[in-house]
Amino acid sequence: MSATKKKNQANAAAPERRRELLDTAAEVFAAQGYNATTVRKIADAAGMLAGSLYYHFDSKESMLDEILSSFLTELWEGYDAVLAADLGPRETIEALVTESFREIDRHRAAVAIYQKESRHLTDLPRFHYLAESQRRFEKAWLGTLERGVAEGTFRADLDVRLTYRFVRDTVWVAASWYRPGGRHRPEEIARQYLSMVLDGIATGG
Repeated sequence: MSATKKKNQANAAAPERRRELLDTAAEVFAAQGYNATTVRKIADAAGMLAGSLYYHFDSKESMLDEILSSFLTELWEGYDAVLAADLGPRETIEALVTESFREIDRHRAAVAIYQKESRHLTDLPRFHYLAESQRRFEKAWLGTLERGVAEGTFRADLDVRLTYRFVRDTVWVAASWYRPGGRHRPEEIARQYLSMVLDGIATGG
């Protein structure tokens, strides 16, 4: 086999290998925490030498950045599609919750990292985008809840900020126990969750 052909095959395999390494790093970060995780620990989990990991990434910070930014980019693609669909307040909440559980299914470790680390990471210049994402997230959910109260879909006495925090925390904490490929699909978990939450905030009509 020629040197050129070998190089082309290596380049074709690189994106897949990079993805595998990021998945491994995400699991280590989620389990051990960002500060406690070293490049050597990630390399050990990936079955390679620490020096070889630097062939793909220049630092553990770069790996975490790619994990979180990829997750948030996909999350906002789904959320923006929901928010642009001109649904009613209840339907919007249902769609956002369902999309959230789908993201937990696709990026469970990234969600766990985001939950545990984002408050501290926002102090680092490289991760300032986490604070902006949080502001967008809050605006989307609070705006939908406020619209639901104004239109009579949700109770007039509903504390929208408290409800937002409850929904946010109880949805995303699922990353701590959810495992892809389990008994329930994310859409079924979302349906069960919504039946419990919305019956408590929707008007009888």
